[in-house]
Amino acid sequence: MAAELPEWMLPPRPSGWEADDLDHWPQAPRHTELIEGVPVFRVSPQRNWHARLVENLTFALRQAAPDDIEVSREMTIRLDRRSRPEPDVLAAAVPYDPDRTRYLPDEVALVIEVVSEESVDRDRSIKPFKYAQAGIPHFWRVEDEEGEPVVHVYELDTVTRTYVPTGIHRERLKVSVPFPADINLGALTP
Repeated sequence: MAAELPEWMLPPRPSGWEADDLDHWPQAPRHTELIEGVPVFRVSPQRNWHARLVENLTFALRQAAPDDIEVSREMTIRLDRRSRPEPDVLAAAVPYDPDRTRYLPDEVALVIEVVSEESVDRDRSIKPFKYAQAGIPHFWRVEDEEGEPVVHVYELDTVTRTYVPTGIHRERLKVSVPFPADINLGALTP
């Protein structure tokens, strides 16, 4: 016999969940995402490596970013009516707003996913596809290679709405877009 879902987990309409529902769903666990109308709950514990890398990468990008770029961690992007993923880090061309709960694709210049065991498929295939379809110009995927971060850098091909690889960075990440950055990757996870 299958257990019944608690009332708060039932969608508010027959067509399912929508992106804007996340702003009015206080019972949902922190870091709830919506992919094609399906809630994704982060329920497994986060590894310290992942947390430290996200924190330090966010700080390094804030230092590198120009004044008109806001770098945020763990904020959702309303890609469309039924999808609102939460990248680990994003850079957006908007001023800081303390009351902001989400970003829109045309505001976002860069999304970064740090791959973890529970999110491998989403971080490597589903989310990059959704980000590209939404027109976000830059995507970085960070992998754990024997305890060291490896950054796979992609740029949007605007004709096909797919990401094309522009580099794989070990030890040092040096890029000119979406803004110049030169980051010692080894220092991100001491």
